Order: sequence, then structure tokens, then C-alpha cells
Amino acid sequence: MNLGLGCVCRPASWPLGSVLDSRHCVFALTVLTLLMQVVVEANSWWSLAMNPLLIPEAYIIGAQPLCSQLVGLSQGQKKLCQLYQDHMQYIGEGAKTGIRECQYQFRHRRWNCSTVDNSSVFGRVMQIGSRETAFTYAISAAGVVNAVSRACREGELSSCGCSRAARPKDLPRDWLWGGCGDNLNYGYRFSKEFVDAREREKSFPKGTYESARLMMNLHNNEAGRRTVSDLAHVSCKCHGVSGSCSLKTCWLQLADFRKVGDALKEKYDSAAAMKLNTRGKLVQMHSRYNAPTSHDLVYIESSPDYCLKNQSTGSLGTVGRLCNKTSEGMDGCELMCCGRGYDQYKAQIVERCHCKFHWCCYVKCKRCTKIVDQFVCK
Repeated sequence: MNLGLGCVCRPASWPLGSVLDSRHCVFALTVLTLLMQVVVEANSWWSLAMNPLLIPEAYIIGAQPLCSQLVGLSQGQKKLCQLYQDHMQYIGEGAKTGIRECQYQFRHRRWNCSTVDNSSVFGRVMQIGSRETAFTYAISAAGVVNAVSRACREGELSSCGCSRAARPKDLPRDWLWGGCGDNLNYGYRFSKEFVDAREREKSFPKGTYESARLMMNLHNNEAGRRTVSDLAHVSCKCHGVSGSCSLKTCWLQLADFRKVGDALKEKYDSAAAMKLNTRGKLVQMHSRYNAPTSHDLVYIESSPDYCLKNQSTGSLGTVGRLCNKTSEGMDGCELMCCGRGYDQYKAQIVERCHCKFHWCCYVKCKRCTKIVDQFVCK
């Protein structure tokens, strides 16, 4: 990386300008170090979702170059990669699941969880300790729990298998507890170890913004994992002659990830604003509300203005976004376009229509086109 500093350190024995050049050199090297830190911090393990590893042959025992070449991993995450190389594909799948769910939940909001590149993924907007950042950390940590737990059940990982969760006390005696359930316990523990590794490697003085942000990130990671755990349920299958269901086999099963997204979106709407107290701990800014639990989302900064594009905050703005002319909600043109107005276009849409079921066993549809009105923010 050429930053154009052009610094040359002269030996102290040089009589002319040695002091000034030394000072300039130290300053330049300090700037270079800070810039390098910014570049490193801009990358994230979320990039595994943008550049997924899908080739099983890549996971060769001792193939350390694989882990060292992955963009966005911290030193601790690289060590875990070397120990659990077969897990990396599923960490990427978990991150991708989280990103897709984030984009679904915020599809009608000014900030719609857009990805901007393959390294930082969400860009500068994640450098602000806002509600949106809180949700993103929680949903991505939840995605890793989901992906790893199910990979265990499917026999894809060498270090885990089916769930060994204890039999629920309220399960009827004549029902069998077995089957092959999602290994929530393993997925939860591995997600905590891997996702939290980046934050736990850092150390900042008490009372600084960086220490507050570190605590915020760890809290929201945990809230995402606990949401997956809270929504896991017992699933059963009937056995018996002619489907009499005289016997049932039950196991632990994770909820559909859409339910996880819905639950975290509710937590986003009721997220707690936090601040640092004199002891360097995060406390609620408004004491009249109930204190947040480890299941709730927290944030330390107000959200930036997402109406207009702003490179310093990472906001992409809403110019060019589709809006709903008849809606009074966040997807309506008045709110989505921030009062700037909108343009109307005619668009041709192709969709399946006149579908018929044919014996046996497929559905055949025709393709129909129609002209619709679309409204785009100015």
C-alpha cells in the first residue's frame, strides 16, 4: 500500500536537519500505523458471506494458508479456523443467512441493510454504535448458531453430531426422546467462541468510547444467540399402525430463522440506549425504563440520517429507492423519500399465472406480463 508519505529516516549523526527529519518520520510512521489499523478494523468475518468457501477439498488438515488468506478474520478467529477448518463454510453460510434476514426485515426502511463491498460488507455505517449496528451484530451471531447447529445434525462436521440435549421434564412418559435434533449446545458455544473472538482480543482503557463499543458488540452478539436458544422447540413424529400415533419420537429443533429475525426486529424497535457510568460500565441512559436483559439489544449512539448519501457516516441515502404511494408506513413515499418527492414509472413485470396441477405430480404454469406503476424517490 503506497500512502505517499515519502519518509526517509536519517541517522542521528547527520548534522543538518536530523532532528526535524526524525520528528517528521515519527509522525509519518504514526499516521501510517493508524491508517493500517483503520484498514484492518474495516474488514470483518462477515466477508465470509460474500466470498463463501464451498470446496470440501480446501479443508486439508494443517492447510494453514487457507485461514491466513481469509479476509476479515482476527488472530483468534484464524487460530479457530486452523483447528476447525470444516466449520468455515458454515460460518459463511450463517453470516449470509443473517445478512439476508437483515435485508428482509429492513426492506421497507430507509436503511435497508445494504452490503457495499466484500471486505467490510456494510461499510462505515457499522462504525457507529447505533440500533442498526446492534441488530446486525445480533442477527449475524444468531445465523452462525443456526448454521453450525444444523451442520452438526446433518453430520457435516467432524467434532459434533446430533443434539444431546436433556429430555424435557414436561414430555409425556410414553413419548421417546431421541431422533437426531439440531445441536444447539454446540452451535451456541462455537458461535460464542468464534464471533466474540475479535472483541475479546481487544483491550481499551475504561471509560473510553472504544470500551463502550466493545461491551455493546458483545452484549448484542449474546442477545442474538439467546434468541435462537429461546425459540428452539420440541418436535415430534408419530409412529404406529396406519398412522395411529400410538408412539411418538421427539427431538430438539431450531425455529425457522424467519422467526428469529422477527423476534430480533421487535428487540430492535425496543432497544435500550446506554451510556458509560463513572465505573466504566454500560448503564441505561433513561432510568425510568426497565433495565435491558441479556436477551435485549442495546446501543450507545443515535442513528445517522439515512435520507441522504453521506460518505462519512456510510449512509447510502434513499434516492432511487422504490416506495409505496398508498402506504402511510415507513415504506410510503412520504417517509421513504424524506419529503423530496418521487417519480412515477411504468414497469413491465413477468410472473407465473394460470397454474394447473397435473397427475402425477407436477404443476405447470404460464408466464404472464403486466404493466404496473412504480414510484421512485427523487
